[in-house]
Amino acid sequence: MTSPYRQHSRILTASLTGTAVEFYDFYVFATATALVFGQLFFPQSSPEAQGLQAFMVFGIAFLARPVGAVAFGHFGDRIGRKATLVASLLLMGGSTLLIAFLPSHAQAGFVAPLLLCVLRFGQGFGLGGEWGGAALLAVENAPKGYESRFGSAPQLGAPVGFLAANGLFLLLGMWLGDEDFLSWGWRVPFLASALLVGIGLWVRLNIGETPAFRAALEAAPPPAVPLAKLLRDHWGAVLAGSAGVVACFALFYLSTAFALDVGTRSLGYAREEFLGLQLGANCFLALGIVLAAYLSDKSSARAVLLWGSVATIAIGFAFGPGLASGSALLVFLTLSAALLTMGFVYGPLGGWLPTLYPVPVRYSGVSVAFNAGGILGGAVTPLAAKALSNAGMGGSIGLLLVGAGALTLIGVSLARPAS
Repeated sequence: MTSPYRQHSRILTASLTGTAVEFYDFYVFATATALVFGQLFFPQSSPEAQGLQAFMVFGIAFLARPVGAVAFGHFGDRIGRKATLVASLLLMGGSTLLIAFLPSHAQAGFVAPLLLCVLRFGQGFGLGGEWGGAALLAVENAPKGYESRFGSAPQLGAPVGFLAANGLFLLLGMWLGDEDFLSWGWRVPFLASALLVGIGLWVRLNIGETPAFRAALEAAPPPAVPLAKLLRDHWGAVLAGSAGVVACFALFYLSTAFALDVGTRSLGYAREEFLGLQLGANCFLALGIVLAAYLSDKSSARAVLLWGSVATIAIGFAFGPGLASGSALLVFLTLSAALLTMGFVYGPLGGWLPTLYPVPVRYSGVSVAFNAGGILGGAVTPLAAKALSNAGMGGSIGLLLVGAGALTLIGVSLARPAS
């Protein structure tokens, strides 16, 4: 019997490759936020204020993502998954490439951080339509019983993109001195995104539309305004789905961008040392995604998400002390445990979220829920953690994960499949 993965290899490759490119772009910005953006774009502030302002710019993308989710969701439900995914990739990649050419505050004054904010909004807007479309591309082509495993393909793009982004920053940090890295070295990963976007486009332009979308079009014309129908008939599923994704965002951004900032600025770790710890810990994210997807198909995505949210609460109590332990080994174990747990609240999402919405509004439903939850988990949580750290309350940071895990537990518990 032919493996379903071999039969659908092009679909899975398009889903994973495009998402890896998009997340590479996003993580390049996250890493630069922790390492250089405060000094380059907000030099007149104290080091603590520089970091806080840089993370505020970082958070702009999470406000843009729901806007992008609405826009791309509208066209994804009306004209199809393929064209929408190509457009989201172009917007995200173009915004990332232009960041490489930005002037610093010393060169352009207030215009420099303003342009950074505009391009960060463009990144978030593009990513708002990416994950939902990539998940549907995989899940709506999946054989019965393989939905979560196919749906994990976009999630695997996350650790791949993270490895590429942070790995490149690590190599640059090893090759360049601090002055060269701050002057021009940080721009190289943003320039490299052009090559990756080209690969992603080539893959996506060679795929077809999903069977589920074609069948829905044959049965009835698409809604004139998918978002209006979604919010009128499925508002409960939107709220539950949004809550269900908060934990994965909180775990990731506290373990990556925030941890890198605190580790290199407050805890005394060398930049390359901490990047190396994070790269090793990221392997556990990939492992968690694969295990969770397999278990979801054997039991249910809902059950795995529930266990993952409970584990998030448990990790929360150990996260702050582990990060501040002063031991590189304990830091590595803390980050590894957090990212492994993230795999269990992230890996099943591709198989779970689409079940909450009928096909005519599914792109909108999945995208809006995923990105609305991202505001709380990915923007508010790291910003709150940075504020706590600046106030000398770093030991309380893990309580943010406790809250995120509890919210996801509630959302997944209350959610019901679409009839």
